Amino acid sequence: MRAEQIVLLLAAALAAGWVDAVVGGGGLLQLPALLLAGLSPVEAMATNKTASIFGTASAAVTFAMKTKLDRAVVVPAGITAVGFAGAGAASAALLAAEVLKPLVMVVLLAVAAFVTLRPAFGLAPDPRLRTRARVAAAIAASGVFIAFYDGILGPGTGTFLLIAFTSILGLDFVHASASAKIINTGTNLGALLVFGTRGQVVWALGLAMAACNVAGAQLGARMALRRGAGFVRAVLLCVVSALVLRLGYDQFSG
Repeated sequence: MRAEQIVLLLAAALAAGWVDAVVGGGGLLQLPALLLAGLSPVEAMATNKTASIFGTASAAVTFAMKTKLDRAVVVPAGITAVGFAGAGAASAALLAAEVLKPLVMVVLLAVAAFVTLRPAFGLAPDPRLRTRARVAAAIAASGVFIAFYDGILGPGTGTFLLIAFTSILGLDFVHASASAKIINTGTNLGALLVFGTRGQVVWALGLAMAACNVAGAQLGARMALRRGAGFVRAVLLCVVSALVLRLGYDQFSG
């Protein structure tokens, strides 16, 4: 691998850490960069997880120190996410990505429309939504379904977690992002355990990118905490739009 390729990968990891810390979706930057550098799709996914888990975990720690997390949700969901993301990674070869991508694009378009048409969504918490049934639904959505999706495909996982916590539990975007980082750390760990045991991780490259991912994640987490829910909402709409364009290009470019 040439020196300029390594520099580009490290820059992509730095930017991806920032995006992941704010709203998720850093894989938009890291995965294409790894593929362009010559890694196989599976190696790219596995190495992406190596870099992402460090950045996501560091952002989770920063958010946890500055915000109050709903431990009754994030602890069981985070533990469950490890297993289901691992199951998704183990099943990745059984389901073609082309099956999921159109569905993911539809969901993302619905998310973009919903957030755009409801300007106040996620800007302030709504504690009335936190019922036992909704807590159970949030744990299932984040720790089971989204976790499995992260293992089997991945793009937009952090964004889906953010929307799940905001819409189901009535959290504002900043606290939803904080909770999402805990679960996303679990999903990255579960998938990485599977990829690692199968020898699909390029460890030297992944760990080098991890250092840059952590730096970006710290910048993103601190900026989100400082600038608040309105800033997170704006970045969310940009990332969702980019995700739709990226998935659409992958789907229809042949």
